[in-house]
Amino acid sequence: MTTSIELKKQEFELSQRQATALSTSNIVPTAFQNNPGNCLIALEMAERMNLSPMLVMQNLDIIHGKPSFSSKFLIARVNNCGLFSPLRFKFEGTPNTPHWGCRAVSTDLKTGEEITGPLVTLQMAKSEGWYDKKGSKWQTMPELMLQYRAGAFFARLYAPETTMGLMTSEELRDIEAQKKPSLNEVFQNPPQSDVVDISEMQ
Repeated sequence: MTTSIELKKQEFELSQRQATALSTSNIVPTAFQNNPGNCLIALEMAERMNLSPMLVMQNLDIIHGKPSFSSKFLIARVNNCGLFSPLRFKFEGTPNTPHWGCRAVSTDLKTGEEITGPLVTLQMAKSEGWYDKKGSKWQTMPELMLQYRAGAFFARLYAPETTMGLMTSEELRDIEAQKKPSLNEVFQNPPQSDVVDISEMQ
């Protein structure tokens, strides 16, 4: 008689073989090529989310070793979860001013209640440090970024099961860009000056 432990071992070995096979493909995203470990994690997440492994890998970004989903993927997840009508985005304020903002709105399909997500504004983006970072998309395509962040906030607040507890790729890039170097990073990549200001490090 096969025990539960033996079944789990067989399932894990099967997943390992699947992960190895996926890692040899040049169609999967770069983060998964020749990396069975990353593929194995993607397979586990796909199973928990009841989605195709390829779909998960296409939308799972690895940023500084941290997994994250793209905002458009989370918006699609909310739209297909069966709990709400498709997300719509309402803008408030005058475009390109600090109080210009966006909310994601939807309707609860069970109760008919309108569900309104948190307001995201350009002032918030500037205050949080998202706007002024080098190469920020907030400066070049603010309308789209407002919608992406509003959609992510809605998903996290009203449909957290769709996010798997992960941040969006856009959020993670904004946060990582603000981080100051650690002591290890400074000594591995010392500044040109002979003086290191420890007060500026976390």
